[in-house]
Amino acid sequence: MSAAAAPAPAAADRASILEAPTPPAWVEDALSHLPELLLDHANCEKKAASSALALMFAYAEDTRLALALSRLAREELRHFEQVQKALGALGVAFARQRPGRYAHGLRSVLRSGEPCRKLDLLLAAALIEARSAERFALLAPHVPPPLERLYEELSASEARHFELYIDFARTAAPQEWRSRLEALASREAQLATTADRLLRFHSGPLERAPEL
Repeated sequence: MSAAAAPAPAAADRASILEAPTPPAWVEDALSHLPELLLDHANCEKKAASSALALMFAYAEDTRLALALSRLAREELRHFEQVQKALGALGVAFARQRPGRYAHGLRSVLRSGEPCRKLDLLLAAALIEARSAERFALLAPHVPPPLERLYEELSASEARHFELYIDFARTAAPQEWRSRLEALASREAQLATTADRLLRFHSGPLERAPEL
């Protein structure tokens, strides 16, 4: 997705919008549970496409947004196909997974009334894409060759996506978007760094047994 489809981003907004970095323990857990991570990654790409389409239909009157999200959804589906190919190359069979708490936890703090709903959906999508970009970059140097180049490319793609969502959020609510982003980023950081029972692409590190 080219950022040209959205308003030109301000230089200050190109920096990461994440409030907290991914814990090193999550990277260690992800690399030691790579098949599980890849399965969740494939599902995340489908969800990203689905979320973009849902926004596109919800705000169809916003032509610039609808066209940008149409292109973004197609790119996310191409990513899904690439991950499925990588799964096959690594001999990872598809299996159903229980959903993690990240997306549900982030959605639970979004507002439901308009125009606040539109702003919150755009900002939540930006945070998810930013976290994805960060984690692809962290994993790329350590994954097997079929994934290394893919994750490097995906990190750049997701960075463009989070800039796109941020740009539309700023257009939708010029006076509010930054303060609201800070509030949602705090919740996102908590979800992405707190220990989890399930290893997922956007989870925190796995829970550790207490030391005796």
